[in-house]
Amino acid sequence: MIEFVLILVAMIGSLISGVIDLKTTEIPDQIPYAMMVIGILGNAINSMLVGSYWPVLMSFIVGLGFLGVGFLFYYLGQWGGGDAKLLSGVGFLLPTLSVKYSAKLLLPFPLAFFFNLFLVGALYMIGYALVLSFINRKIWQVFFHDIKANAKMLFILNALITVGLLLFGLIVLRNFISMSLIQMIRAEIVIVLAIFGLFLIWRFTKTVEDLGFKKKIPTSKLREGDILLESKLWEGLTSEQVKKVKSSNKKHVWIKEGVRFGLAFPLALLFTLFVGDGIILILGLI
Repeated sequence: MIEFVLILVAMIGSLISGVIDLKTTEIPDQIPYAMMVIGILGNAINSMLVGSYWPVLMSFIVGLGFLGVGFLFYYLGQWGGGDAKLLSGVGFLLPTLSVKYSAKLLLPFPLAFFFNLFLVGALYMIGYALVLSFINRKIWQVFFHDIKANAKMLFILNALITVGLLLFGLIVLRNFISMSLIQMIRAEIVIVLAIFGLFLIWRFTKTVEDLGFKKKIPTSKLREGDILLESKLWEGLTSEQVKKVKSSNKKHVWIKEGVRFGLAFPLALLFTLFVGDGIILILGLI
């Protein structure tokens, strides 16, 4: 019963955080903090019921571990502080899962959820970028122009990769792996197409980042929570910092936005509970 309640709190907390993040670009600190407290209390009660300190100890280990990893991404400029705290909140709530809820998992739940967060998060970010590109049609114009300008480089890159893979397969792999020439060529075609696809995704997301996530606004319209383009951390301006910028002589400032990543957390949690290990599924397809 306690475990079900903790799962429910993790789902509701991450979902509310994701919706608020989508609307305001900020995850309120109160929600992940509440998730952390409920996680510690819930696992402490569970420890008393089973007569073992293990549940509450794991809550601290996984919660603090997730917090450290989250803030590492924060200081690398990849995540906002709210994302880091939300990851930690899930860790404090669900450091382990019983077989009843994790029968489809081969990895421990924290590892499975962490890998799934990036797998689901990658698909979520691509979808987010696509939606943004349909709102701002200029993105597609610039993207197609960019592909046309880089077509020669793309052709040369794929030709070199194809030749390299062919030589590597004939000289090295056939000595270790029993593959026919047709199987090898088929595998190389798949790899080349995958690399081509990744190149297109990279150029597309770069175009979205340049056009959709950067805006030049009058300094008078700068507000609390906006992130200056030159900021290395995904942390919005405070009201005092906004006043300081407005008191300068700048007429315009550049601000940036990122993918509002909060909704990836409840999606990854659902994926982990009902589908299982994303990384195992991917390896099984290779």
